[in-house]
Amino acid sequence: MSAPMPPGFSYTRAQFEQLVDDALAIAKRIGASDAAVEVSEGIGLSVSVRKGELENVERNRDKSIGVTVYLGQRRGNASTSDFSRAALEQTVRAAYDIARFTAEDPAAGLPDVEDLATPQQAAMDLDLFHPWAIDAAGATEIARRCEAAAFATDRRITNSEGAGVSAQQSHFFAGNTRGFRGGYASSRHSLSVAPIAGRGNDMQRDYWYSSMRCPDDLASPEAVGRYAAERALSRLKGRKVATCEVPVLFESTLAAGLLGAYVHATSGGALYRKASFLPDSLGQVVMAPHLDIVEDPHVPRGKGSAPFDDEGVATRRRTVLDGGVVQTYFLSSYSARKLGMRTTGHAGGSQNLTWTSRLTQPGDDLPAMLRKLHRGLFVIELMGQGVNYVTGDYSRGAAGFWVEGGQIVHPVHEVTIAGNLREMFRRIVAVGADAYTTGSKTCGSVLVEGMKVAGS
Repeated sequence: MSAPMPPGFSYTRAQFEQLVDDALAIAKRIGASDAAVEVSEGIGLSVSVRKGELENVERNRDKSIGVTVYLGQRRGNASTSDFSRAALEQTVRAAYDIARFTAEDPAAGLPDVEDLATPQQAAMDLDLFHPWAIDAAGATEIARRCEAAAFATDRRITNSEGAGVSAQQSHFFAGNTRGFRGGYASSRHSLSVAPIAGRGNDMQRDYWYSSMRCPDDLASPEAVGRYAAERALSRLKGRKVATCEVPVLFESTLAAGLLGAYVHATSGGALYRKASFLPDSLGQVVMAPHLDIVEDPHVPRGKGSAPFDDEGVATRRRTVLDGGVVQTYFLSSYSARKLGMRTTGHAGGSQNLTWTSRLTQPGDDLPAMLRKLHRGLFVIELMGQGVNYVTGDYSRGAAGFWVEGGQIVHPVHEVTIAGNLREMFRRIVAVGADAYTTGSKTCGSVLVEGMKVAGS
């Protein structure tokens, strides 16, 4: 008896398994030394409204087979959205032909067998699949409620860039010639709105969103709308400040970007290319000694949760940073071989990182963090891409609030904050208890002891 059809999908898990087995068999038959195959399908609905009117309805449905073939240490890759037997044969042969004419690479190859997830590990249920049975009319109504709540917050909310609802789900199955087999279904749903406050020369926009695996976990449309409106209203009558060097408090959502910069600098690709501001940092102190980073890929419903990485390597909980000291890198099989190391199960990136401080107290909410800032800049928006991952130089346009005596005095806009990430990491003096999860990264607001603020 075949496996039941997952809700909304056109293909069963059993069909995906057969496609993987067939592609691997073709690869071996035509002479591949190794091969890996992944089959996937995704469907979704996205709706947007603006000023109460429906603007856009999009339905997406896609499917793909990706085939990687190895001839010794030569690698070829090809893909198709045609699941027919003829197309499968053609795609495997295309990958084989590419490998034939590719230069040998000593680091190329499938993961070592001992690193691959076992059948038990691959079958781990992390509660990632919660399809949302919503139609376009239902999604439109939720988006309208969200935007209406923003407008109802204050008469100074004069316009909107719109509100949106997205419901997405996918499933996949992957396997390789070294024995790995695994796959699962997952979902990701979201709700967002971007209201505009004020008129004329004093107009400010902000936004807020909620994104979860399960639709029942989403914040209410009214809560999202009100909070987005309050953020936009708080930025009215902003002004520049004089150029200075002061402490800077990064809102928790922005602090996740600092954590992302750390991940980039300690990832295999940047390290073996010598394009990192933290080279040879294993075992070295790179952050203030009260800071820790922990990774847990097995958090139920976590946005970065996965029983195995994109290569089929088993994932595991680990300490990434301990008291400011680098404990491990983020490595795929390829980057690990380039560095003479072993994969850490990070083909595809990091998984559920939490950045904390040993100094944080339960009462260190945002008001408490503003008191610790005392006098300086509280940043809630960053603009531009001014981060040099080779040198660590950091320069971003910023907006937020000027703080005196631990209290917000006035909004600030059109300033630039600058520093160097190596110094910034060492000068982090506090992390708030106001933890927020942005993507797969969780941290509170982060206070950096001193940065240059370029204003008027």
